[in-house]
Amino acid sequence: MRKVALVTLGCARNEVDSEEIAARLAADGWQLVADAADAEIALVNTCGFVESAKKDSVDALLEAASLKDGGKTRAVVAIGCMAERYGAELATALPEADAILGFDEYAEISNRLTRILDGEKIASHMPKDRRLSLPISPVDRAGSYVGAPRHRLTQGPVASIKIANGCDRRCSFCAIPSFRGAFASRRPSEIIDEARWLVDSGVREIVLVSENSTSYGKDLGDIRLLESILPALAKVDGIERIRIAYLQPAEMRPSLIEVMTSTDKVAPYFDLSFQHASGPVLRRMQRFGDADRFLELLSTIRAKAPSAGIRSNVIVGFPGEDQEDFATLMRFLTEARLDAVGVFGYSDEDGTAAAKFDDKVDEDEIRDRVEQVGRLVEELIDQRASDRIGEQVVVLVEEANAAGIEGRALHQGPEVDGSVSVAGVKAKIGDLVTAEVVSNSGIDLIAVSSK
Repeated sequence: MRKVALVTLGCARNEVDSEEIAARLAADGWQLVADAADAEIALVNTCGFVESAKKDSVDALLEAASLKDGGKTRAVVAIGCMAERYGAELATALPEADAILGFDEYAEISNRLTRILDGEKIASHMPKDRRLSLPISPVDRAGSYVGAPRHRLTQGPVASIKIANGCDRRCSFCAIPSFRGAFASRRPSEIIDEARWLVDSGVREIVLVSENSTSYGKDLGDIRLLESILPALAKVDGIERIRIAYLQPAEMRPSLIEVMTSTDKVAPYFDLSFQHASGPVLRRMQRFGDADRFLELLSTIRAKAPSAGIRSNVIVGFPGEDQEDFATLMRFLTEARLDAVGVFGYSDEDGTAAAKFDDKVDEDEIRDRVEQVGRLVEELIDQRASDRIGEQVVVLVEEANAAGIEGRALHQGPEVDGSVSVAGVKAKIGDLVTAEVVSNSGIDLIAVSSK
């Protein structure tokens, strides 16, 4: 059996892609190993979203390539978003990689890797605008996105399910639609079947992911299909918690808020992509809303679920952002009381409309504004966490030892929103533990068992 290691960077969607690739390879006789140093071939699933993520992907490829010097590793192959986005250009810039494969190669991934190990040179992927690969009308795309069997690469109690692929929005700073393609939903029955399979492998919390989860179902003829599938997933035996990631504020419907805040097992957790709060900046981003509308949305959510978890990301230093726009963003963050905020400094992305804007903010000024927002956010999330002292939380156990347990409450998403520690509790990974928050350390909470 030839050995292959999958190295995954980027978002939860990439993690699902890696597990689908792993299933194809395992079915064709490959042995999957965790450490690239133990593999004949290192398959690096890259991220191509922002400059820092691309750098991380290049670093991972170079690290894997270094294993070829006298080790077991014979070849390094790049797949994923950066490979799809840049293709042959990446091959020229990074000769250490033995092949650059695009998304269309996934169905034949075993064949491609076998040929590479046999010494054959595989032509590098040639990028294309994947928005043109599907019909313009969403309803004409129905059924075009079908998932594949998965092989779990981690064994924790949490796993993601891709409910859709691609994006129809045209945010001026984002290149994702050009290499991920137009928006296409998976059939509900397929999603529910995958949830049952995950439960059988020990999963207790599922996270529904896509580039834009609020658009789920529009190509299947029902823009409110998310409101229907959530209660259906909640009925799957073994699922204890359902979470939704990547919600567009402009597409948040009263009916969706109602279902998310009232359905048993659905976490009142809102991952809202605000990106900014200044109306003029958002228009230049080709997005909708402003500080007042966003605050009204948050008020509506908290009226239904006062302890709801709400996180977001913001871009600082977007072309044309002046001091008034920046002040609006700072005021909004102060009033919004978000549980977690990702702060990104603007950088040009190849092929985006914003890259051609001529009123760029000076790079030193962007760094200064990022630092200012970062300091404010650190203070605000600490304050928000301390507001939860005295709350009763239900913790999904992800780590357990003699000292106690660590996991996440309903308001905390995987990896990005902090954790809850409870000392002196004996529980197994995957258990639910009820506890009372007694203190916090930044975004992380410390609790005591309520029993």
